[in-house]
Amino acid sequence: MGSATLVPQTRTMELSADDAWTTLKQYGMRRLAHDSFVRFRYGDGMSHSRALAFQLCLSIIPGTIALVGLASVAHQEHLGQVLQQALSNLAPGEGGAAVLEILNQGARTRDAVALWLGLGTALASLTSTMAQVERGANRIYGMERDRPFHRKYGRAIILALTAGALMVAGFVVMVGGAAIGDALASVYQWGPGLRGAFDLTRWPVGFLLALASTSVLFRAAPRRRQPGHTWLAFGALVTLALWMTFTMGLALYTGTSGTFGSTYGPLTAVMALLLWAFLSSIALFLGLAFAAQLESCRAGCVEPALPDKGPTAQEEREPLVGAVGSAAIAAGRRLIRLTHRGGPPLSRDGDPGRPEA
Repeated sequence: MGSATLVPQTRTMELSADDAWTTLKQYGMRRLAHDSFVRFRYGDGMSHSRALAFQLCLSIIPGTIALVGLASVAHQEHLGQVLQQALSNLAPGEGGAAVLEILNQGARTRDAVALWLGLGTALASLTSTMAQVERGANRIYGMERDRPFHRKYGRAIILALTAGALMVAGFVVMVGGAAIGDALASVYQWGPGLRGAFDLTRWPVGFLLALASTSVLFRAAPRRRQPGHTWLAFGALVTLALWMTFTMGLALYTGTSGTFGSTYGPLTAVMALLLWAFLSSIALFLGLAFAAQLESCRAGCVEPALPDKGPTAQEEREPLVGAVGSAAIAAGRRLIRLTHRGGPPLSRDGDPGRPEA
């Protein structure tokens, strides 16, 4: 249960990119970034990011193995070879050999029923992933209840087949484009001109795919009336910027660190995938929090979280140091405060800025 404030819905007009830009300039980028993180934190964004990362891994791993196997069963060996080479090139350290061995086992599997079941399992996991996006988005927007079961998962299936699949495709094209290009050039005997054209177009195509699909996901996932796609594109841009930063940082770390691959050995690719999925989920919900806080400011509700009704500082310290120790700490803080004239008086629990009764 989160404690983020409820974002008021805008019903009288359709908010556009111009409205978002005006609100952003009035509110201030630094303040908006800070309050967006506060909304992310008190909307249990980190917990939902962990759950989303788990569901994402459950959909990627069996789905990839099933696709390679089905390509072999359907006598599309070239497609299977492209997938195998691209994924083995993307895997860091010793994980590439382990990934290649697993995919080869999938390619040798001739049981079409088992492969289709594996693909169905991946689709079910991806549907659950989209449902988790709705759950996290609702908490960040200050709503504690999701849609009814049939509406929630019916919408999740549609999002999994449309926005979710396109978003993953856009991310893969941008980050894994070099490995995919090498695999395509090797399997289909591409020349330098065709390979250069692929390298030139993969960035804008991948970026537009990811931006459009993320905006659609931001609009369709929360259980509320959302503003227009151009307004939500601001939050989607935050997600893409954070995602690129996290992904490049992880790639730099796994590529330059000599201990990461040696520590995990054949599990290097799995650990890298887990880290990447977790960081990607954080980027997604931070972008949602940015869009939510921007809309909340536009409606005049600038506080990102509900007031704290928890214990005072002295009440928190007392179980750790006892009543005597807590009183001594408060007295010491009063003494230090008295040496700095001009400041506000201290309360009995030692908190500055709260006058004594």
